[in-house]
Amino acid sequence: MEQVANEEKYRFEAPDHRVNSPDNGQLINRLEETGFSKKQVDEGRDYCYFLDKVFYTDDEKESDYVCMAYTLNEPANLEQASAYDMVLEDNETYLIHRISVYRDGQLVDKIPDTTIKVLDEENRSGAGILNSTKKINVTIRDLRLYDILILEDSRTKIFTDNDFLRREYCRYLWFGSNSYWAYGKYHFRFVNNRKSPVVYKENFFRDEEGRVQSGHTDTLQSGETYELVRENYINPTDNNRQIAPFVDFATESDWKSLSDYMYPFYEEVWQREPLGSFAPDLAGKLDAMATTDERLQYALDFVQNHVYYVYNAYEMNGHKPQAPSVTYRNRQGDCKAKTMLLKVILDYLGITSSIALVNYNTDFYFKYYLPSLLSFNHVVVKIDYQGATYFVDATMRDDFGRIEHRNFINFLYYLEIKPGQELAQREPHRYPEFCIDEKIDIGVEGNTGTLNVTSVFRYNRANNIRRYFKNTNKREIVDNWNNIMFHNLNYNNDRNQLDPRQVFGDAAIAIVRDDKELNEVTVHYSATIENPYFTDSRGNRFLMYFDRNVVKNVARDYLHEDITFWHSFDSERYEIHLRTDQKIDMQEKYTVQESSVDNKYFTYQSRKKITKNGGSVYIEYHPLANQEIPFEDYETFRDAHHLIADSNFGLGIDILEPGLLNRLKYSLRKNFG
Repeated sequence: MEQVANEEKYRFEAPDHRVNSPDNGQLINRLEETGFSKKQVDEGRDYCYFLDKVFYTDDEKESDYVCMAYTLNEPANLEQASAYDMVLEDNETYLIHRISVYRDGQLVDKIPDTTIKVLDEENRSGAGILNSTKKINVTIRDLRLYDILILEDSRTKIFTDNDFLRREYCRYLWFGSNSYWAYGKYHFRFVNNRKSPVVYKENFFRDEEGRVQSGHTDTLQSGETYELVRENYINPTDNNRQIAPFVDFATESDWKSLSDYMYPFYEEVWQREPLGSFAPDLAGKLDAMATTDERLQYALDFVQNHVYYVYNAYEMNGHKPQAPSVTYRNRQGDCKAKTMLLKVILDYLGITSSIALVNYNTDFYFKYYLPSLLSFNHVVVKIDYQGATYFVDATMRDDFGRIEHRNFINFLYYLEIKPGQELAQREPHRYPEFCIDEKIDIGVEGNTGTLNVTSVFRYNRANNIRRYFKNTNKREIVDNWNNIMFHNLNYNNDRNQLDPRQVFGDAAIAIVRDDKELNEVTVHYSATIENPYFTDSRGNRFLMYFDRNVVKNVARDYLHEDITFWHSFDSERYEIHLRTDQKIDMQEKYTVQESSVDNKYFTYQSRKKITKNGGSVYIEYHPLANQEIPFEDYETFRDAHHLIADSNFGLGIDILEPGLLNRLKYSLRKNFG
């Protein structure tokens, strides 16, 4: 066996006596073939004879033990087994107990054929991320198809002073197994040896008919064990439409106690040094500004864009924020540090604010989780200003404008760091102005069309479009707009063989106005089009513009049994004008069709003006964002979006071709289809 750069990140040693490790004879006896195992192999599925998993926790350490034996009948699994990685935190050690294969009736020790390397976890370094984790790379030589691989190992974490939160509070999530694998026996144990009780809650377990059972909750006192055993088991979860079962373990507590526990750590920091004592120059700049609106905007710009975001996962676990004076002096800090600096500046300005814990990635699951501070991975600032509540992420860059015009962050659950706080939910959000406000003008004379699109972007749309224009090649930007227009004008259905560059002559695009106080960016796109009409297979000509971004297919196509739809669409307005020197059919059904939707979660209106040579449509879409759509409301919500998709998201006009024969053809088509 080859060892490279150990650094005490791994060791070879016998497993802890508490896990009941099998000896060689017991292990071989557990590798017997059964009707269930043969069925899996016959179906081309690899098979796990057994998986024993034990998570142990006490007040000084945690360990995660696994002993498993599985077939290597598939080349892909053989490849994955031959070389694998794992990432270890500081003071976490990988303990190797056994690496063997069962081959031709013999148990073969593979530790001599194993190479282990300790590497920096480079995937999590750079771009403001300080990485103190290590990656263990394990390579096992001479694994063969149809071997049975036996792995027995543990990961042990010793708590340090920086892990005070994990020493005080335990949190562990057990997830249901990958539905690919079939198990002869799956055995999981959670051993609580802490002084404090640990509560567990079973979520999304199902009965034989697939119905979700109510979450069973119970308590493990010190020295007690939770066990879950499955035999001849395949996880039946439909991964596309269901949440796999999981068990949440957390030290017994409640949200009020947790907020009380955290508050002193933050309060001591933000009250220790007022802004004037460590940043008199910044305080002076703020004092010189005429209005509180200006001061607040400057404070947000300064912390977000002039203090570098440094993410250190190891320090994040500690939840003890860096002093604002250090953050200000060094011009860098993690989310806690930047948030605390902003909080101190807001206190100086007399603006009410507080710190809030969030986790954007697992926001949906908070309704199922047990109370635990370890469920959160981020902090933001909650600001109450002029009768409204705002949440500001101090780590966000390139966000501009007065606070009411800045980026809106979509999330639902948060815990305010104040005494006696419960887990809170944000209110749904309506945008005061349109996030996208677009005017499209298409005029046709003879066989040449002119296209002008003026788009006003607000809130995060403005931030994104600035960033996009700054970081993207101009030719690529023009091509992207050309592609959008190519589809909106329906050319993909009558000239799909053409490059959009051939269709849109003299195409040009530019930012024509950028108001960073209102956070509005205005973009103008223009092009000329030869042969601007869409022509169907029968030679009929149409002029049309349908913006498919208006149709929310993600809402129309959404199907899930367990996860409610998260409604986070932007508000939009479109004004589309089509003009031609040809006569049009002013009574065509879809040309004159209007719509009005008044759903509980959004309103949508399409109003039209049709003349003998063209028409206009005015579309307004007002969503109630930051909102879950309950299952009982979803079909009505989906049907409302189907109505929008039924030719109500743009405008099309039919050209009346000149000549008696064409008028006769038109009359027959109109009356008889």
